[in-house]
Amino acid sequence: MSKVKKKTRKSIASRFKVTANGKLKGGHAGKRHLLTKKSAKRKRRLSKIDVVTATQAKKYKQLIGA
Repeated sequence: MSKVKKKTRKSIASRFKVTANGKLKGGHAGKRHLLTKKSAKRKRRLSKIDVVTATQAKKYKQLIGA
């Protein structure tokens, strides 16, 4: 009986990268539009790349296949 390989979800794979320690890093949501009402500090914080939380990372890793 042959096992079927899982396909990689390309939408998730393009948004997140796996670090050397196995964590996921990616950008923040909310930096696309409606920026006039957001403070400069908030916009600056949204620009930076951050590590995904452990619960979400577990779900995304399954979809990526990592």
